[in-house]
Amino acid sequence: MPLKLEMKMGDRIIINGAVLEVATPHAKLIVHNQASILRGKEIIAEEHAITPATRVYFALQSAYLFPEHQVDYIQQFWTFIDQYEEACPSAADIVGDVRKEVEAGQLYKGLKSAQKLVLHQQGLLHEFEEQLAQIAEIDDEAAAAVAAAAADEDEGDNYSGDTDNDDVAAN
Repeated sequence: MPLKLEMKMGDRIIINGAVLEVATPHAKLIVHNQASILRGKEIIAEEHAITPATRVYFALQSAYLFPEHQVDYIQQFWTFIDQYEEACPSAADIVGDVRKEVEAGQLYKGLKSAQKLVLHQQGLLHEFEEQLAQIAEIDDEAAAAVAAAAADEDEGDNYSGDTDNDDVAAN
């Protein structure tokens, strides 16, 4: 059964390694044979593969799109997925799904599972940012309390009561 794709102006798609961009208001494509296809929303550019999960995805994406270099990209993929699993044990189930698909030679399905890995990482980073914001808020409150205490102490140092003056005058 052929794959039907409807695209809007400016949409990009990669078919067997070739990047295509729609230049008209609407385009409909029908793919009649086996092809490696990724739509714009599924593509990560190399310069955007900067996190552990996006590196996993990019290596797998490259293996899928460029079969002539698949061995090299799959080797990179295994390195990156091992590193990710070691650094992020909470993603073990997702990593297991990605591994299973790749081992079965189902690279597109592996990419779909790797998207979940990227989303998992985004969730962790979001949680981390929230925790940092809470810590910063606590630090700000603590700093304000320290400043207030220091100001109170400074006021105490500037106070000259009768007792001190009497002692000085007596000497």
